[in-house]
Amino acid sequence: MAFEYAPAPESRAIVDIAPSYGLFIDGEFTEAADGKVFKTVSPSTEEVLSEIAQAGPEDVDRAVKAARKAFEKWSALPGSERAKYLFRIARIIQERSRELAVLETLDNGKPIKETRDADLPLVAAHFFYYAGWADKLDHAGFGTDPRPLGVAGQVIPWNFPLLMLAWKIAPALATGNTVVLKPAETTPLSALFFADICRQAGLPKGVVNILPGYGDTGAALVAHPDVNKVAFTGSTAVGKEIAKTVAGTRKKLTLELGGKGANIVFDDAPIDQAVEGIVNGIFFNQGQVCCAGSRLLVQESIQDELLDSLKRRLTTLRLGDPLDKNTDIGAINSEEQLSRITSLVEQGEAEGAERWSPACEIPSSGYWFAPTLFTNVTQAHRIARDEIFGPVLSVLTFRTPDEAVAKANNTQYGLSAGIWTEKGSRILAVANKLRAGVVWSNTFNKFDPTSPFGGYKESGFGREGGRHGLEAYLDV
Repeated sequence: MAFEYAPAPESRAIVDIAPSYGLFIDGEFTEAADGKVFKTVSPSTEEVLSEIAQAGPEDVDRAVKAARKAFEKWSALPGSERAKYLFRIARIIQERSRELAVLETLDNGKPIKETRDADLPLVAAHFFYYAGWADKLDHAGFGTDPRPLGVAGQVIPWNFPLLMLAWKIAPALATGNTVVLKPAETTPLSALFFADICRQAGLPKGVVNILPGYGDTGAALVAHPDVNKVAFTGSTAVGKEIAKTVAGTRKKLTLELGGKGANIVFDDAPIDQAVEGIVNGIFFNQGQVCCAGSRLLVQESIQDELLDSLKRRLTTLRLGDPLDKNTDIGAINSEEQLSRITSLVEQGEAEGAERWSPACEIPSSGYWFAPTLFTNVTQAHRIARDEIFGPVLSVLTFRTPDEAVAKANNTQYGLSAGIWTEKGSRILAVANKLRAGVVWSNTFNKFDPTSPFGGYKESGFGREGGRHGLEAYLDV
């Protein structure tokens, strides 16, 4: 029998959001030089959460100067002393994790069970992990005395606001650099709360600076002559602009860009397990994931069985209030993102692919998109080529392992892939031929701070996480 559904809302009361926030420069919250502000909105209700100071070129200059000044003392500290600050930050994040999870869900729209069970534990884990490296840099394989670069300008996206901050800030601080970070304009709140955590941890002034703003703020930061290292996670188009900006300078650059990950299911795969992996691969965070498994490649002989099972599973997903602990599919992050998803899906239908969604009640306010899958998709379809960045799965078929590899690699991206099969030899043989930075076998979307992450081709270059993640912040 089916159990009756009872809502299980997480309390909002744990988070105290101020009516307005300033920029965080040199250890203090301050207004923007030109007084500009913008509003941040909750995607599930469209309510205004807070008013945020918008950084301009003058503020970027002030933040970079503060970071440069702080760099002298911070980089001179023994690694064991820097580690203490990182450990302290990690512990405070753990102590405040429930508050931060609710905040992230309100500002981003993703379900509370994802922020609570995936994002926040990983955020703390990254700071713990890089705290452990801070006094061992001589043994990281980058020479006997690797030096920090200086000031790191970091620009992060809206899909994992706090996790992307951790990926960027933790290795930068462990290696002795100072940071100016620009969060995405639709999700600035968790970065501003992190600024408060830096103060709580007693981090020296100027070591971390947070500058909310739009694309022009990020562009000013990337172009600033006194920034030594640029790290960006976001769209391929913006990544190309950044690469042009830093070309000819001595700035070190890492880019983690878009993806169109292939999830390959062979005929001997455990079907139920594969279905869970497919759902996790494309509907986690509403598909707003660079490494989402947005192309399902299924062996022809099991296509019908797998699709029946997958459709049955999709009818059980709950779409709705992201603060409800039962919710599987939250809100799309912004109106702009929703219209992009909608237009690409309409194009998929126009090009002849067959669209299917489970019966799904869409809330009257907020930005929502029902989980969707397309069959009869060919590699010529735009939905099989372009990154949709939404809860939309394109299903293609293959007959042989070679055909699977050829189709999986037939993309301008190369961030992630998944392989589902009972045979270990097949996993290794196929994984070695896939041009993807991360290949998961019989699972998907597993992240660990000890494991490097990054892409090939138009998915960017450089690695974040693991020992490899230190290299981008060291003069080697």
